[in-house]
Amino acid sequence: MLLRLVLSVAAGLSLWLAFPGHDLWWMAYLGIGALALATVGVGFWRGFGLGLVAGLAYFVPLLSWTGIFVGSLPWMALSVLEALYIAGIGAVCGFLQRRGVRPLTVALAWVVSELARSTTPFGGFPWGRVAFSQADAPLLAVASVLGTPGVTFVASLVGGLLALVAQLLLTRPSHTGTPGEKGRHGIRLAWQTPTAALAALALLLGPLLIPRPIDGEPLQVIGIQGNVPEMTLEFNAQRRAVLDMHVATTKRAAELVEAGELPEPDLVLWPENSSDIDPLRNADAATVINEALDAVGVPLIVGGVLREPENHVSNASLLYLPGQGVVDRYIKQRPVPFAEYIPYRDFFRLFSDKVDLVARDFAAGDEPGVMSVPVASGDLVLGIAICFEVVVDDLMRENVREGAEVLFVPTNNATFGFTDESEQQLAASRVKAVELARPVVHVSTVGVSGVIQPDGSVVDKTELFTQDIISGSVPRRTDLTLAVQLGPWPERVALIGLVVLLAGAVLRRRNS
Repeated sequence: MLLRLVLSVAAGLSLWLAFPGHDLWWMAYLGIGALALATVGVGFWRGFGLGLVAGLAYFVPLLSWTGIFVGSLPWMALSVLEALYIAGIGAVCGFLQRRGVRPLTVALAWVVSELARSTTPFGGFPWGRVAFSQADAPLLAVASVLGTPGVTFVASLVGGLLALVAQLLLTRPSHTGTPGEKGRHGIRLAWQTPTAALAALALLLGPLLIPRPIDGEPLQVIGIQGNVPEMTLEFNAQRRAVLDMHVATTKRAAELVEAGELPEPDLVLWPENSSDIDPLRNADAATVINEALDAVGVPLIVGGVLREPENHVSNASLLYLPGQGVVDRYIKQRPVPFAEYIPYRDFFRLFSDKVDLVARDFAAGDEPGVMSVPVASGDLVLGIAICFEVVVDDLMRENVREGAEVLFVPTNNATFGFTDESEQQLAASRVKAVELARPVVHVSTVGVSGVIQPDGSVVDKTELFTQDIISGSVPRRTDLTLAVQLGPWPERVALIGLVVLLAGAVLRRRNS
């Protein structure tokens, strides 16, 4: 059992190392394979325990940024919750892998586990899915065919096949068997091992043949990373300074355009929380934003916090047009539980008074994140996903189905310090760019920000906690990928497949 525990810890740590900050994307396959090996023949409950160990080794370091300013309790609570879903993978694999590694079972279990934790509880927490570690992997193009769940499936299948190879190599003919039995075992070993290895290699490299189109009418964009005066949880107390820094950076961009050092933009984009002073109700905020708007002379989207509806606030992206002011808005549809609103506040206050740092709950919007933006080449349909929404599959797909030609992810990473959170989020935007075949302009208050092409490449990128400007040309695209057309069906098929395997195993054991 000690060896299985060691394998489980190694599995979780390997998965963590696959993500930005370490960027060892291939470690994800080793981690998945290690957990698959650890759970062979252990049964449901021991599999659950081994999966829980792997999950803790995975999520405690991966989500360390959640405790930077609010302490270890929220960090540990979230990590344990997420680890329970990996425990479910261990339980399923322990139950179904009675005699050996079953790569298909492993892959289906990972997809279904990620579906569960992306939707439950309180709408789920899709962060840290295996697919988001694969932004630099050869199999990334699978995203355009089977979506983010498809990338997880293929990565997990590769991991399961590698585990099978390891198991076959470690298995030796029994000294007590007959010569015939030893011979048959040797023959199986001789053909199964290279077959599994070749299958893993084909799954890993085959997606390089899938095209990642980047054609389309060019749109010139500028993103403004205004930064914050001080890196603390109380950055909101500096909200006027934050607004002024975004205004000043925008004016600087206008000067660079005038001097010919930056291309003239069609659209200028500000991040989430760039104006936490409600510009619809505060004349001073409205005045300085209009100064920035006049300086660039093109449509400007501002991330603002609106003091509405009653007793709530709203996380909004506001569209400003020169000479007209605000003409459209998008309200974030999926506020983050325990960050933007507190469910069951009185209950959770029993565990931590940090819940009251969220003085007013954010209200959820009920309109899709698309805007029609008048630009020189014709009205642009822009899809917007604010911060955490970039990892919510159905919202991102909905934007594209509603006609979005370019995607915009305004975000605020100021409360996470110099951690890997911002790079993890940028990687998610890169995966979504390939899945949806759309460029993504990813703009943060403090970084990292980047202009991402539809093939997942980043053409301009900033550093953390710097005042900076990103600029680039992106293609306007309208084609729908197969992943968009299939929608949630890859996950549904995975769920059906796993249920069939589980039901079949139960029936066989009852009849045996």
